[in-house]
Order: sequence, then C-alpha cells, then structure tokens
Amino acid sequence: MAENIIIIGAGPGGYVAALRAAGLGARVTLIEKEHLGGTCLNYGCIPSKIMKNSADLLLNCLKAGSLGINISGTVSPDISVLMQRKEKVLESQRKGLAGLLEKAGVTVVIGRAKIVSPGKIEIVSDRKDPISLAYDKLIIAAGTVPMNVSAFPFDHEKILSSNDILSLDYIPKSLTIVGGGVIGCEFAFIFSSFGCQVTIVEAMDRILPLPSVDVSCSKLLLREMKKRKIKVLTDTIVTHAESNNDGLDIFLDVSPFTKPAGKLKTESIESDVMAVCIGRSSLAEELGLENIGLKTDKGGWITVNEYMQTRVDNIYAIGDILGPAHVMLAHVAYHEGFVAAANACGQTGAPKAVMSYDTVPGAIFTMPEIGTVGLTEKQAREQGKDIETAVVNFRSLGKAHAIDQIAGEAKMIVEKASGKVIGVHMTGPHATDLIAEATLAINKGLTATDLAQTIHAHPTLAEVMGEAALKILGTPLHG
Repeated sequence: MAENIIIIGAGPGGYVAALRAAGLGARVTLIEKEHLGGTCLNYGCIPSKIMKNSADLLLNCLKAGSLGINISGTVSPDISVLMQRKEKVLESQRKGLAGLLEKAGVTVVIGRAKIVSPGKIEIVSDRKDPISLAYDKLIIAAGTVPMNVSAFPFDHEKILSSNDILSLDYIPKSLTIVGGGVIGCEFAFIFSSFGCQVTIVEAMDRILPLPSVDVSCSKLLLREMKKRKIKVLTDTIVTHAESNNDGLDIFLDVSPFTKPAGKLKTESIESDVMAVCIGRSSLAEELGLENIGLKTDKGGWITVNEYMQTRVDNIYAIGDILGPAHVMLAHVAYHEGFVAAANACGQTGAPKAVMSYDTVPGAIFTMPEIGTVGLTEKQAREQGKDIETAVVNFRSLGKAHAIDQIAGEAKMIVEKASGKVIGVHMTGPHATDLIAEATLAINKGLTATDLAQTIHAHPTLAEVMGEAALKILGTPLHG
C-alpha cells in the first residue's frame, strides 16, 4: 500500500519533497498556511532579486552616456510600477508551482496545520471549519519568520521586517538597517541605488560576519559600500528606537559581542525607517510537537539525523526550521526535501538517502555579487591544512572591462598535498553564477591542474576560474 505522507509547508523544501514523494508513488498532501513557494518565493529570494534587477537597470541608465547611449529626460525609480511587476512575477511563479503539484497528483490544502496526536493533524483556516487528516509519515517544512526584537519591535510602519521592506510603496529618504548579514547588505545596495541614504549597524567586527564567507569578501564589499556612500557602523548595536515627527531616533551602544577599539562613532541616528535584519525565528512552537513527544533544541529548532529523520521515527523535518546549523538556504532545503521524501517512501531494509552539507554554495546578491563555496582561508588554516591561495582581480578579464564591471576578485584555496580545490570565494560581476564551476570542482575533488587544463571560453567572466588555477600552479597569464 502506498505511503500516506503529509508535508507541512510549501516552501522550497516542502514542495520539492511533495513532488519527489508523489513521484515515488506516495499519496501526498501538502499543507501551506499562506502562499505556495514559502518565504523564498514570496518574501525573500525572488522579490529581492526583482528589486535588485531594477536597481541594476537604474544604475546602468545613469551611466549610459559614458557607454555611448543617450537617454533624454529624467531617469528615476517608480516604486509602484516595480511592486506591480513584483506581484505579477510572484503570481506567475505560484501558478506554475500549483500546476506542477496538480500534475504530480499532490493534494494542496491551504490552512494552518497542528499535530494533535501521533498520526493525526488538524488544519484550521479562516474560510473553512477545521479538518482532520491522518498520516503514515510526516515531513515538517514549516519554516521561519523574521526575528522580532523586544527592545524595538516591528510596528510595520517605521520599524520594518525584511517582509515589510519588500512591500514598501515609497522610497524613504533614509534607511537604517540593523544587521550587516546577507539580507541587510542586499537591501543596502538596492535602496542606495534608488537614492536612499543607507546606514548599516552591525554588532560584529565586519559586514557579512559568516563563517562561510571569506574575510576578503567582506573587505572588498565594504570598499564598494563606501564608494556608494553607504555608512557602515560595525562593533555597534541598536539599544532602542523612538518615533519622532519625521521618522525615528535610533540609539546605539558598543557591541558586547566584539572588542572594538575606541568609542562609538555616534550615539544616535535619525532615520525615516529602520529595517531589522538580524535573523529568523523558528515556527516549531506552533506545530503541536509536544503531542507526539518531539522536543526542539534550546533555540527552538528541530533536530534531525543525516536521513532528515527526527527522534520520532515517522517524522522528518527539512528547511529553515532546522536552524542555522543546517544552513538556512533554499537550495539546501531542496536537497533536504529529496532526502526526506526518499527515506519516507523507502522500503524497510533498503539503503537510505543521506544529506551532505560538505559542498554548499552561497550566493549573495549585493552589488557586486558574492559567491562562496568550501572552506575559507581562515577555516582551512584553523583545521591545520597546508594550503596555497591565489587571488585574481576581475579587472584582468577583458569581459569585465567590456561590461564596465571591473570591481572584484576571486580567491582560490587549494590543499598543497593533493592539489585539490577546497574553497573559492569571489566578489564581482555575476559571482553568484560563476560559483557553480567551483562547487562542481570541490564536490568532485578536482584539482587546480584539472581547472587550469579546462578550456574556458573567451571573453567570459568564467575565465577567472582558469586564471586562479593557473596562478595556483605558478603559471599565471593575466592575473
């Protein structure tokens, strides 16, 4: 008899798990409280890239004269048209997902799911009476929400979440972003491009203070921020914010998380609005996990093994609800969905699918972009590895000059003994696309020699990988 599988959450992990499980012959019900696609499609990856695309186009228009193109009249952003396009694209994507799920035979139910007892859930919606469903296997992909801070809680007017900022119907004159991580830095470049004065307040000693991001990327991006007059206050925290007639008075203090040299650059900031981008909070407490004896860790995250299986044998969990230890990225959730679905549908005694986090690429859509994969130089040295590094500037590539985007560099990290590439971190044009070659190289254990002997088309930005490999081998051509 086919497995009866229920999946809670239709984000990247949930809908992929649903499609995979249905393809393996299971009877699948997918429950989503809001929109198909989850945070990524509706409040994250896709809408922010739509906004970045408009920001890129605006900047290109503003410099068109120097590239031999005359544009008459005023070039300026129209936020209302941008938001209309965003909604049109999102609705198209949602319909596409709905079509895929219907074709696969997945039953989609809109509502909030709660586990009421082993093997049984209840679904509540605003438009229907509660319904109960039984399951053989359950995959939890319920996701997260923007983290709210009690000292300056969201009011959704002046103090904004990352969800709010993606739906603004105006461009503020000034914007303070709390948190210099991926989301904060992406928003900083977008709104700066639209003419907004942006300030980033970051508690750590650098922007993008992520273990997976090489320090070189943070330094280069900070340089680009300064060029755009984006103010960056590191080693600094926001203590509270007070509303004034025009916006907010935002009060600062020295960060307790670092050892900054000197005093605060300023004790307060005036800003039209403040966007809080300091992380995500788990939605696990809403799910009724206590009714099946499943506990979360201290952070509220669900714990799983390498099979995406929780401590309760027939319950699996995937995606952001696993927390930062499992890498909170959409493309990671995709693969977790594959693994969970395969194991939920698996036959007793059959080999289990295993989730690996060894080679996870990072794509940061700043301006310029950042692509990362593998170990950073710091991580490699802390692990005691004997390594060789090479840095190639994008300005050494003809294509970078042709498209007038020469800022950036690529760092390759290679293990000396084996010659294998173990890390690549690049900041530059289309770095989020270029990192794919490095990801494949690390995943397949390729060496710098393998990459150097691979013909890279000219003139392309992809040549940066070949140049870095040649430099590792001591035979650079242009870098």
